[in-house]
Amino acid sequence: MLRPLNPETIRAPFARYSHGIEVAPGSRLVFCAGQLGIGPGDAAPETVEGQAERCFENIRAVLQEAGLDLSDIVRVNAYVTRREDMAGYMRVRDRMVGDPPPASTLMIVSGFTRPEFLVEVEAVAAGPA
Repeated sequence: MLRPLNPETIRAPFARYSHGIEVAPGSRLVFCAGQLGIGPGDAAPETVEGQAERCFENIRAVLQEAGLDLSDIVRVNAYVTRREDMAGYMRVRDRMVGDPPPASTLMIVSGFTRPEFLVEVEAVAAGPA
């Protein structure tokens, strides 16, 4: 259902992601809003890894409402507040998403709505119609 698109005519991806993902015709798409690393109790872990795990757990919960899972993600946009947090976020992303790896963008931003937030992740998933 998903086909990674990594043309040999462009540089290989910098990390574990695909330049593009082709979704089979007739699939349904689920768009997840940006998720912060915060749980129902309103507490955020102190590390970017802990917050990234919470972001993906929140995304998993949204996708489960639609009968999908993290392995159905075709696109991830992520935002971190510090360059040194990129590697920690990427380790969590790589562990939590399936194969083929989704198309992915990672940006460094100046901040979020609360100063303790270190990462935000949004996703698009595709599943059977």
